[in-house]
Amino acid sequence: MTLEKLKYPIGRYQKPTEITSDILKKNIQDIEDFPRKIRKEVEELSDDQLDTPYRSGGWTIRQLVNHCADSHMNSLIRFKLALTENKPIIKPYFEDRWAELPDSKNILIEPALKLIEGLHGRWVVLLKSLTNKQLATTFIHPEHNKEFSLEETIAIYAWHCNHHLAHIKELKKIKNWE
Repeated sequence: MTLEKLKYPIGRYQKPTEITSDILKKNIQDIEDFPRKIRKEVEELSDDQLDTPYRSGGWTIRQLVNHCADSHMNSLIRFKLALTENKPIIKPYFEDRWAELPDSKNILIEPALKLIEGLHGRWVVLLKSLTNKQLATTFIHPEHNKEFSLEETIAIYAWHCNHHLAHIKELKKIKNWE
């Protein structure tokens, strides 16, 4: 398997030319299903398996699960900022550095799984309540120097969920852990 395929098992994020109501519903459904799906993929793994990188130079599955909790927590905050402020400039963070902290590398994954479950429960309620006007609301991401609409951000995070699920599934397949 090529490094590109290991890094992006479902391909790189491609911004849709148009986000139809059907695409939006599917994206929200992917976000809603993520907690159940990630738990299913990791709950039977041993500590040695959780501490296996999904690719050479990549994060371990333990770090990946904790990264999803961190990333999705930041995303929910960005949604709330966009809905309550006028084009807020969000605070980026160093995902790679967060993944090296002890709460990402060295603890059981259950706290992250519970965080993902609770966070996604709240996030999905918010996503399903958004009007077309709110979906068009934006925040400014200074790292990319551009505005992101909430509608596009939903698509990005649906991809993000599926992207990291695929990392875990591909590693399990390669290692014959299924």
